[in-house]
Amino acid sequence: MGRHTCATIVALAILCVVCGRAAASPGTIKFGVADDTGKYAADSGAEFYARIAASGLGNDRLTVMWDPANPTTITEQPFLDRTIPEAASIGVNLILSVRPERANAIGGSLVQAKRFAAFVALLATTYPTVKTFVIANEPNQPRFWQPQFRNGKPVAGHDYERVLALCYDALKKVDPTITVVGGALSGRGNDDAHALSNRSTSPLRFLYDLGVAYRASKRKAPLMDLFAFHPYPRSSLDSLKKGLEWPMAGYANLDRVKQGLWDAFNGTGQPTTETGLGIMIDEIGWQVRVASSAPDSPYVGVENVPVTTEAKQATIYGQLVRSAECDPTLKDLFFLPFIDETSLTGFQSGLLRADGSERPSFTTVTNAIAATGGRCIGRRVVWKHARTVLGAQVFFHGLAIPKVASRQRAWGFAVRTAEDARYVATVVPVSGSKRTTADVPTAPAAKMRTVGYAKANWTPLVRFPKRHLPPGRYAYHLVLQAAFNPARKRVVVSRTFVVRP
Repeated sequence: MGRHTCATIVALAILCVVCGRAAASPGTIKFGVADDTGKYAADSGAEFYARIAASGLGNDRLTVMWDPANPTTITEQPFLDRTIPEAASIGVNLILSVRPERANAIGGSLVQAKRFAAFVALLATTYPTVKTFVIANEPNQPRFWQPQFRNGKPVAGHDYERVLALCYDALKKVDPTITVVGGALSGRGNDDAHALSNRSTSPLRFLYDLGVAYRASKRKAPLMDLFAFHPYPRSSLDSLKKGLEWPMAGYANLDRVKQGLWDAFNGTGQPTTETGLGIMIDEIGWQVRVASSAPDSPYVGVENVPVTTEAKQATIYGQLVRSAECDPTLKDLFFLPFIDETSLTGFQSGLLRADGSERPSFTTVTNAIAATGGRCIGRRVVWKHARTVLGAQVFFHGLAIPKVASRQRAWGFAVRTAEDARYVATVVPVSGSKRTTADVPTAPAAKMRTVGYAKANWTPLVRFPKRHLPPGRYAYHLVLQAAFNPARKRVVVSRTFVVRP
C-alpha cells in the first residue's frame, strides 16, 4: 500500500495508445490510478498516460518524497519537470501524494512539521498546474509514520493533525483553489502499543484522535477539503461486499468511516460528509495470480499473499465503478497500480500485466465508465449519521429476569454492539405495582451498579455483585456510550421483575 509502482522497461516498450476508447467520465466522481510508472519513463510518460486516458481513467496519483536531510530540495524534480507537462498535454490530471522519506521524520516535532509544510508549499509553487495534494500516506501505519504510540498511548493522530493543519494553510496561501486531501488512512490497524509487530492505529481510532486534537487546538479553519482512504480487502479472495472487523474498515464499511468523520468533526470548522467533505479512495486493488515460472515471464519471486483470478478481479472492478458512482460522497477512486509490479512481493493488482498486456479488468473498467458516463445506475447511497450506539442489542430474556428472585444471588444479562461502547448498568427499584418501566428511577436510586466495556461484535455478560435484593419490584437499567463519541448513547430498560420475601 502506498508503494512506488515502477514498471519494467519491457512493459514501457510495448505500451501503445488504444484508440476509440471512452473519454474520461463527465460525472461527479473521477476515476484514475495510483502509479509512478510515467514519472520514470524515458518518454516522460507519454505512452503510459495515453494508455490511461484511453481507458477512461483521467487521473494519476504520483508519489513525492520529502527528504528531511534536504528539506527544501525536490529530489525528483528532473522527473517531475518532464512528466507533469506531458501528462497535462495528454489530458491526464496529476495528483501529488507527498510523504516523508523516513517514517520517523516528523513525529511530534513542530520544527519538522513546519519544514514539511514549507516543502509542500514549494511543490505547489513550482508546479502551479497541480491542484490536488495528498498529505502523507497511511499515517496510521508504522511503515509510514512513527511513532504510533508514546508510553503506551496513541499519538499518531495528534501529531498528524498539526502537520495537516500546517500544510492546509501553506497550500491555501499559495493558491486558495488547491484541494488539500487529508488522511490517506489504511483501513487496518490493531491499536496495540505492545504488539510484537506492526504497532498500528485503526482508522476509526485515528479519526477519533484527529478530532480530539483538532478540537483542542481551537482551530476555526478546516484541515482538509477531501478525506483519502485505502479500503483494501483483508484478502484478495474476498468479495467487494465483505468488510473488515470494527474498528477497521473496508470498502463495504464506508459508513463507519463517514460516522467516524462525523464523530470527530461535527460542530467544528471541519466539514463532515454531510456538510460537504468528500472521500477520495486513492488506493484500492485486488491482487491476481500470475505466471512467474515461464522463461519469458516478467515476474520474479514468490507470491506472499492469497490472490484471486483475473476473471474475479474484473468482476469486482466493474462493481467498484458502478458502486462508487452511486455514492455521492465519493469524489475519486484510483486503482493501484495501473500496471503490475514485477516483484511478487509487490502489487499485482493492475489493469495491465507487467508486460503491458491488458487484463480482463481493463476492458471491464473501460466499458463500465463508458456505459455509465459517471451516472448512478442503481440505488443511490443515502447515509445519515447515527446519534445512538451502533448495533446495540440487549438480551434480558431467560438470562436476565428471574422468575421469583428471592433466592437470586447472581444478577446479569448480555449485551452486544457493532462498535466498542462503555456501559453503566444498574438494578433500580420501581415504585408502585405497575409492571411497566415508565417511572424507572435514575441511577442514584440503584440498588446494584456495575460498569464495563463492550467490545464490538462480542456478547459479554453484564454481571452485578453477588448480593441479596430486598423484596420489591425492580428493573435493569443500562446506559451505553460509544467509545469514540460518548455523546452517542443508548438507554435500555428491562421489563420489571418482582423479588418476593
